[in-house]
Amino acid sequence: MKTARLQVLTTPAFRDWLRKEAKRAGVSVGELVRTRCEQRVTDEEATLAELTASLRKEVSAVRTSVRQDLDEVSAILKELRSRHRPAAAERQA
Repeated sequence: MKTARLQVLTTPAFRDWLRKEAKRAGVSVGELVRTRCEQRVTDEEATLAELTASLRKEVSAVRTSVRQDLDEVSAILKELRSRHRPAAAERQA
């Protein structure tokens, strides 16, 4: 396996955590990082990602629909108020 060096800046606390995790797993810090970063997405994670994307799409569509409905209600209220004002002015006269 051909290798290349990668330097990553992190906090001392995170570095220490990585060292402890690597020691607990019985591997080097580099091996720990490689194996954790190379993990494949499980079927459950893929399904969850798909559901999340679908939910975001639906929420966006609902927001658009609600905005359109609110605009329509506002227009109706504006029209009703404009009809009500002249009638009220005629009664006062």
